Amino acid sequence: MSDFYASYGRFKQYATPSLSAKIMRRMDLEIWEPAGCEAGQRFLELGCGTGQVMAYLVAKGVKGLVGADHDHELAKVIPEAARPYFHQGDIRDILADEQLGLFDRVLLLDVLEHFTAHDGRELLEAIRRHMAPGAKLLLKVPNAASPWGIQYQHGDLTHLTAYTPLSLRQMAEASGFELERFYAPLGGSPRRRITEALLNRFLAWALTSPPDLFSANMYGILKAR
Repeated sequence: MSDFYASYGRFKQYATPSLSAKIMRRMDLEIWEPAGCEAGQRFLELGCGTGQVMAYLVAKGVKGLVGADHDHELAKVIPEAARPYFHQGDIRDILADEQLGLFDRVLLLDVLEHFTAHDGRELLEAIRRHMAPGAKLLLKVPNAASPWGIQYQHGDLTHLTAYTPLSLRQMAEASGFELERFYAPLGGSPRRRITEALLNRFLAWALTSPPDLFSANMYGILKAR
């Protein structure tokens, strides 16, 4: 672990997250619907941070849930509804526990970029061993293919590996997965999203080598081969 993690809580300014109707709807469109989630499935979130997504899953009726993060300071800010499902510890140690079991959906949101490419491959391989038949892995990383993604990739000194849609596919293949799809998060007001879509369409026409995805961050859905 980098020494930067010693001050990470102050850098990120940990606080208990809110869960408004607007946030619920955004997570429906970004997470629940694309990954084909159902309340009866068993979920594992690695690197759960302040627990906003865990609280969202609980609000959706999920009861089979495990959330994990290495930072012990997070226990102070995890939303009350998510606290029974939170486990503090290195996610690699948690994955090494044979009693952990199998999961239908695994979430790895803003986590993979914190590992070297070699360690990231080993992490995905460990995750694959805890995936039930037909399970899916949903991950989110900064999009280094986009000029707008640089501020996210290099805005945190604990980020070690940058991903584009192409290199994310390479990582999936190397670790025994198939990249089913990649897509952009929702962000900003409807007016801003329309303006950004028009700008990206123009850039795709004007550039000789436009990126596959212009959004600053990207989601990927992986399934085991």
